[in-house]
Amino acid sequence: MPPRSSPSERQRRLGAELRKLRLRARMSSDNAAKLLEGERSRISYIESGRLSVSHNRLHKLLREYGCPSGPYFDELMSMGQASGKGWWDEFTDTIGPAARDLAELESRSAVLRTHEPLFIPGMLQTEEYAHAVLSETEGNPQRTNRYVEFRLARQRILTGDTPVTCRAVIHEAALHARVGGPNVMRRQLLRLMEVSRLPHVIVQVFPFEAGIYSAYSQSFAIFGGVPPELDTVYLEHPANSLFLRDGVQLDEYAKMFERLCELALAPVDPESAPETHASRDSLSLIQHVMYTL
Repeated sequence: MPPRSSPSERQRRLGAELRKLRLRARMSSDNAAKLLEGERSRISYIESGRLSVSHNRLHKLLREYGCPSGPYFDELMSMGQASGKGWWDEFTDTIGPAARDLAELESRSAVLRTHEPLFIPGMLQTEEYAHAVLSETEGNPQRTNRYVEFRLARQRILTGDTPVTCRAVIHEAALHARVGGPNVMRRQLLRLMEVSRLPHVIVQVFPFEAGIYSAYSQSFAIFGGVPPELDTVYLEHPANSLFLRDGVQLDEYAKMFERLCELALAPVDPESAPETHASRDSLSLIQHVMYTL
């Protein structure tokens, strides 16, 4: 089988992890190729995600590279055998490779940490709100509707049998932006309070008075793998979205998110009694904005 020209993010990540393990084991490409009884170029193709590796050969490489048994080993094996097919295949008429990569990444994640300075995070959007946002960037009504369907389908990871733990920090500016008009925004803010009742969802608001730290960090999401070694930072961009997997970059974004949580108001707790809101928190701010729309 010839090398693929456009590997998926999962395939690229598996290749990057194999390269990292090989270098950590101080093994040359030539010696790694000998393990597979192949040419040096074969290892290069595997490490760039352009060539698949069979179950037995992947297992052999991981063992020879000194990768210990455990969640990390198991997940790499799983990534190597995954077909890349899923519910997102229903949307190939509309979405591109980056969106499919995102949906597959979400399906393999255990934790989602997301920061949004201007909009409500896509995972927490209502259908009306999503339609209002997407219609501004997509002039074709039919394509807009498909994009909305895709976004809502992605939200299933919050309500499935093994839901993803989600923590969102949303800038106060996103609450005031009248996306779709006052009625759409009221229902969207109500949705934030409703979804916060889920035990695995935490919503915090970053208030204006906390300063400009939130603006500097821009929009990003951190997807936590089953083993933390496979965490991924996702930066959405209309022209070219980015998947960051470098350890230093991951650490920087993780620290940035923790700082955002520290500066943000206390999380939304819709079940708490009114008298417990003596001090300003995320819930009281969302309610205030909703009642003033």
